Amino acid sequence: MTIKHIGISNVAALLAASASTVLLAQRPQLDDVELSAERQIPAEQTAAAHNDPNWRAPRTSWGDPSLQGIWSTDDMRGIPSTRPDEYGTQEFLTEEQFLQRARTQQAGRNRAVNEETFLRNEWGTRTFGFTSLLVDPPDGQMPPLTEAGRQRAEASSGGGTFGGGPFNTFEDFSLYDRCIVFRGIGSGTGAAIYGNGIRIVQSPTEIAITYEMIHETRVIPLDNRPHLDDDGVEQYLGNSRGYWDDDTLVIETQDFNGATGFGRAPPSDQLRTTERLRRVDEDMIEYRLTVDDPGTFTAPFTYRTMWTTQPDYYPYEYSCHEGNTAVGQGLRSERAYERQVAEAIANGEPPPPRSTGGIYRAPPEDAVIFNINKGE
Repeated sequence: MTIKHIGISNVAALLAASASTVLLAQRPQLDDVELSAERQIPAEQTAAAHNDPNWRAPRTSWGDPSLQGIWSTDDMRGIPSTRPDEYGTQEFLTEEQFLQRARTQQAGRNRAVNEETFLRNEWGTRTFGFTSLLVDPPDGQMPPLTEAGRQRAEASSGGGTFGGGPFNTFEDFSLYDRCIVFRGIGSGTGAAIYGNGIRIVQSPTEIAITYEMIHETRVIPLDNRPHLDDDGVEQYLGNSRGYWDDDTLVIETQDFNGATGFGRAPPSDQLRTTERLRRVDEDMIEYRLTVDDPGTFTAPFTYRTMWTTQPDYYPYEYSCHEGNTAVGQGLRSERAYERQVAEAIANGEPPPPRSTGGIYRAPPEDAVIFNINKGE
């Protein structure tokens, strides 16, 4: 009999999967979910700039539009990145479709607040009527890869511990596993399971954007200085320069190091991004990110997201390394698998199959769970 071992990092996934099964049986019908006042109409329709064409964003003491504060992408949970085919070029949900999403999100928040304990999704307080985060091309679909992009995608090693390994060196783990960076500039486009806070501080000559997850901070000059083209400096988050276009902050970024990209393939050295931040309400910033990488995609594409305030939200320090066991457990699991292979060969048995679905999932029913930290 083949024994499949799994480290304790997957115990949480096992328990979460079991808890989810129980909760599914206990969930009320969506039609019975009572919506909060904030979820009864699409949140984009409540924005001050939507209802008053003359509305102006609050100003800093030196006269620039103020983007300062603590924001979150939690309200984007449940909105698909690319648009489901059935919506076509429909950018906003119908009333019936919106109410279905609102009830689903309300039920999710109710469970998170009242029932769930760990590995819970952080739900926002509003419901938006966007059919997708990607809004250009008009069908909400990511453009096809170029031939070079397709080749890089096929050669990519995958997502670290979200992939199937093997795990032999640090380079076999993702930047997320290693607490270096989460999704790069793409961190501002949607909602992860938690840690979706964004802190903005600004001065007359720069603006700083900090993403809560993995805590990377971008300090963006606003003083018309040139990019670092001649210096050969490349960074995970690229080299950004910003300027004001009326009430919209425009940020142009280049000189990425090729380690953070978008979609299915690693980026090329031609990657450029343009971000547009416009405050449309006391509690909302409209954020648009245009990705232009002709070495990877056949056309540019644009995400549209809302950064919003949440009650009593405060982004805590993301002390990633202090509790990070992904690398150590991945390496130990690889050595455990190698011992299983050697034992099977010595016994004249076929090697046990390698999992290809990543470690963040429920283990198989016949798994033997042990404490990998004890070196078993």
